[in-house]
Amino acid sequence: MSDRTEPIENPNYDDAFDVIVVGAGLAGCAAATKLAQEDLDVLMIERGRFPGAKNVFGGVMYTPTVREMVDLSDAPLERYVAERRFSMLSERDETAVSLRPGQWHEPPHNDSYTVLRGEFDEWFAEQAVEEGATLITQTTVTDLIKENGQVVGVETDRPDGRIRAPYVVLAEGGNSLVSEAGDLRSVERAENIAVGVKEVLEFPEGENVIEDRFRLYDDAGASYHYFGEGAVGDAFGGGFIYTNDDTVSVGLAYRLSDARGSQPKPEQTLNAFKSHPAVAPLLRNARTVEYTAKTIPEGGPEAVPELVHDGAVLVGDTAGLVLNNGVHLEGTNMAVESGYLAAKAIASAADRDRTDAAALRSYPEELEESFVMQNLERYEWMIDRVKEDKELLFETLPQAVADASTEYFRMDRQTKEKHADEAKDRLLEAVGGWTGAAKLAYRYNKMIR
Repeated sequence: MSDRTEPIENPNYDDAFDVIVVGAGLAGCAAATKLAQEDLDVLMIERGRFPGAKNVFGGVMYTPTVREMVDLSDAPLERYVAERRFSMLSERDETAVSLRPGQWHEPPHNDSYTVLRGEFDEWFAEQAVEEGATLITQTTVTDLIKENGQVVGVETDRPDGRIRAPYVVLAEGGNSLVSEAGDLRSVERAENIAVGVKEVLEFPEGENVIEDRFRLYDDAGASYHYFGEGAVGDAFGGGFIYTNDDTVSVGLAYRLSDARGSQPKPEQTLNAFKSHPAVAPLLRNARTVEYTAKTIPEGGPEAVPELVHDGAVLVGDTAGLVLNNGVHLEGTNMAVESGYLAAKAIASAADRDRTDAAALRSYPEELEESFVMQNLERYEWMIDRVKEDKELLFETLPQAVADASTEYFRMDRQTKEKHADEAKDRLLEAVGGWTGAAKLAYRYNKMIR
């Protein structure tokens, strides 16, 4: 196991390592940690000032695999998710469903925690270093070194920056320029990419603001998801609020193709979302302390590239492993799982002194049998259906539900029966009558099967 952990100004690492990991995000850290645990010499290269400096995500970290790999007792977890709330927003209205299972208050808290990536990724990288990996930062991988079609190392922007190693793990995130330039994956189409923007807000009012606004206590936190015209306008996507220890993460994500169209700029869309009557009270008097943006792969299983090549594997966002169907918003657990499984495959291939793609095939095979690909494949139909029904689900239906709710609970001199009938008629009108309602239920019945 390597003990090279001290930074060197201009290190010569050529042929000094068994594996090079490009990127110190979740997938890269998981791969580096597992590889080091398998007694392989690992070099992890991060372009940011520190791991997590360049990483952006909504705010919830799912920890089942991380918890099996390392001790989470000193991890920088903000709050555990005790409530998940889903809201449909019309221009002025909100219709919401809130879930607060008592079991989520008990360790390990459904393995769901809000985190700040700048802190969590740095901590995760430290776990890899403690296991024996070497980390260098502020170093950009600019290209792959290939010989006879085999990946044998990387080019970096350092002086004498060619570094050779038998295996390369590409964990560079959704903006996978090195993988694309090396012909290991194609450039993703705009309709398969979302643009995400996020702000971290703090409250200068004093203690317990987050607890009071979100009905929380101790370390409990909340995950709020918003959909509909009031969240992202005419775009296909949604907004979110996640509670941290003493800040909140607020943001939204929608298709890049919408961002290029008539949709207002992401900053304008985010400001409109923050000003919605259902959202503004939660954020009252908060001030922005951080603003970030990123692209998110949303192509589903059909967009997952070939994961193994001679001498190289693709993991995490680089491999398109993100599930965002509106109900399930997951990527952190998929990134960690892919890094973990890729590391296992490399360790097995190294034991046999093989670097060819066939020797690494256990990685995509195990991934196919894991929750990662099975979830992506199960919900692929849902993403396609939601895109087809975008206007109904995100514009017509939220307004109809708000109107029906207003009518159903209206207080006047009419009977409850009359208000109920009128509320029912409003909903049926929106979905196309009883026939339309039956067709809609049939289209989405896989959600509960």
